[in-house]
Amino acid sequence: MSGHSKWATIKRKKAATDAKRGAVFTRVIKEITVAARMGGGDPDANPRLRMAIAQAKGANMPTANIERAIKKGTGELEGVSYESLTYEGYGPGGAAILMDVLTDNKKRTVADIRHVMTKYGGNLGEAGSVAWQFENRGSLVVAADGVDEEDLFDAAVEYGADDMVDGDGQYIVSVPAEKAFELQAVLLDKDFPVESVEIGLEPTNSVEVTGGDARRLLQLLDALDDNDDIQKVSANCDIPEEVLAQYAD
Repeated sequence: MSGHSKWATIKRKKAATDAKRGAVFTRVIKEITVAARMGGGDPDANPRLRMAIAQAKGANMPTANIERAIKKGTGELEGVSYESLTYEGYGPGGAAILMDVLTDNKKRTVADIRHVMTKYGGNLGEAGSVAWQFENRGSLVVAADGVDEEDLFDAAVEYGADDMVDGDGQYIVSVPAEKAFELQAVLLDKDFPVESVEIGLEPTNSVEVTGGDARRLLQLLDALDDNDDIQKVSANCDIPEEVLAQYAD
């Protein structure tokens, strides 16, 4: 499993705690608002909005909140104007890190990110310094319970997937970004329980990070992930399973 997928697994384990304190709602509302502003309020014609709404429903967000966020994005309701940014840098052990940001205050956000990076042994880089190590990919999460792994793999590969890993009670299917929603429809039609679809940056190569650097890197990624202005954190780290297990506990 890639380092990005391992980190994604840890983030899914954190999701329940995050939802309790409203972090998930805050991020998804921002994403819905920006998606609606950029591509319109019809989810059938706006894949980014469709994905954001799916994430909102997965977090049990009330329908009224979703509709209000869409209307703020389309201008039907007054709302905050968010700026979409990407920050790049390196963490302990030389791991490349990309952060997708939605913020209403760029100065505050970059100051917060720089503080966290410095605290845990990382540093911000210039635009383009690490982005070349990532590519846009689709990731589908399928519940493993009652699913035949071979049948899922065969169906996914037939319709464009090129990788699948077992991720703690879930199968994570990797597919080119442009085929993600098509594959979701195919798998659902075949009665595979697709839990979520995400389009994001995944590393094209990985850096092995061990020992104290691995623990500090995980602390850094966790701290960045807790920042409400950061929508997604991607890293090309390959961390030993024992370190991940200790950290997750």
